[in-house]
Amino acid sequence: MSLQLTVLYRDDNYIAVDKPAGMLVHRSPIASQEEEFLLQTLRDQIGQWVYPIHRLDRPTSGVILFALSSEAARVMCGLFEERTVTKDYLAIVRGYTDESGHIDYALQEEPHKPAQNAVTDYERLATVELPIPIGRYNSARYSLVRVKPLTGRMRQIRKHFHHIFHPLIGDTSHGEGRHNRLFREAFDCHRLLLHARRLSLPHPDSGEQLIIEAPLPSEFVQLFERFQWHNLSV
Repeated sequence: MSLQLTVLYRDDNYIAVDKPAGMLVHRSPIASQEEEFLLQTLRDQIGQWVYPIHRLDRPTSGVILFALSSEAARVMCGLFEERTVTKDYLAIVRGYTDESGHIDYALQEEPHKPAQNAVTDYERLATVELPIPIGRYNSARYSLVRVKPLTGRMRQIRKHFHHIFHPLIGDTSHGEGRHNRLFREAFDCHRLLLHARRLSLPHPDSGEQLIIEAPLPSEFVQLFERFQWHNLSV
């Protein structure tokens, strides 16, 4: 039986769902034949074709929006290109970040293509220090950050936090193995700690502000309890 996706929002032209961590949005050359894909799963679940508007990396969870027609997709993609859509993510990263930051660092999406401008803002929401030695340090420090990517480059958040020496926990491509291993062994957490929490945008039809939120995944809830972050407004 296929996975039942949680629908976060739906109207005549658009549908948003809560993407599970580890699920590819659409078929790719790296996927196995047996895998489920978000696009196909959603199409089968609602019984009609859906059109992708933006993307989330495979290990990232949270809000992802689709159109229900090619014309609706064209209109919504225009809003994304005009940067009238605000994307909020939550991430847990290594170390204590600055209270807030603006990362302006061009990224190269593919080896044969030139680097493109990429900008990310963030705000630190909480910190924790664990009495667990790592390397030459007697304890391990982590930050919970709210992240707002202002551009939409591939793996932008992961690459940008690697660039400022605060890699995301659970990132096997741009992170640090010792910290990833600590979260696996101490907290049974085996995923990238990046969650697309919220999309805010003017609805293309009515112009009214639309806010779509995805609930915190269970791994985040458990860590929030463990780190005493459960009273935070995120």
